[in-house]
Amino acid sequence: MPQTVKDELAKLLRRRIVRADRAYGGYAPSATYRVTMSNKRKLFLKGTYPLPPGSHVQWTLEPEEHVYQECEPFMRPWAPRYYGSVRAAGWHVVVLEDVGPDTMPPWTVTKMIASARSYAEFHRGTYGKTLPAWLPRTDHHEFAGFWAALADDGLDRTASLAGRRSREAEEWLHVALPVLREQSALLLKLRPPFVFMHFDTRSDNIRLQGTRLRIFDWNFAAVGPHEFEVAAFAQAVAMEGGPAPERVVAEYERVLPLRSVALDASIAGIAGYFADRAWRPAQAGLPRIRLVQRRQLKATLAWAARRFDLPEPRWLEAITV
Repeated sequence: MPQTVKDELAKLLRRRIVRADRAYGGYAPSATYRVTMSNKRKLFLKGTYPLPPGSHVQWTLEPEEHVYQECEPFMRPWAPRYYGSVRAAGWHVVVLEDVGPDTMPPWTVTKMIASARSYAEFHRGTYGKTLPAWLPRTDHHEFAGFWAALADDGLDRTASLAGRRSREAEEWLHVALPVLREQSALLLKLRPPFVFMHFDTRSDNIRLQGTRLRIFDWNFAAVGPHEFEVAAFAQAVAMEGGPAPERVVAEYERVLPLRSVALDASIAGIAGYFADRAWRPAQAGLPRIRLVQRRQLKATLAWAARRFDLPEPRWLEAITV
């Protein structure tokens, strides 16, 4: 981080930084630090900076910062506090409350229960309430069409992930396709009540403090069905070796009920997204993303098979992760 950026941070916070530790995780190469100020106050910095020529990373902190500035009533106490930002030398650095080091993985049953229930409490706080008009309300619609697109051109590419068992995979996908396609298309028909959505809740964007889930990285904030949020979260827990997604959903429902039609559509749609992404070439600047998406495909498609009473997709065992 250039000295000019550090100087601007000192002006903003009226204290100098005496210690900075890199915080690793996530997909993008953001500059993320846990810092200690001269008054021993701990903060978290997230920054973007000029990228090298040829980088395919597209990033900006402006949408996320706007969410922190305008949506605090809907986010607190789950989101970290926002303390401002600085811009200098091509950098944009947002200053947030430090919510601590990684707490998951590993996932335990205790951590899963606390996280799922706290996540439901977060959603219950905005369930059916009036939310800012500028927040997108149809982002979940994107997930309605992946199976239809794969049916036209792509099922063989998804199947190719199974290597020597690709023919078995392709046969299974053709059998399952009508169900998955029909279910995911229902995402277009879901109606309110909706909630304030984080839209990217997985372990590198959360911390568990006692029984409270703290959620950060709000660049995808939206309004939509809470069933989509919990489906995405549940598969991410399972992907990292935690309890099965059915158990996550069961704990969530102890606090906030789910509509089965909406949950079914969400599971199918999310499975379609990973079926469409996991086989693609590595993305420059994001070296881990395809590996994680293959893991997510395995977790979500196995869940969909159980949910919709489809044949067991044994070919998933052959996908390299």
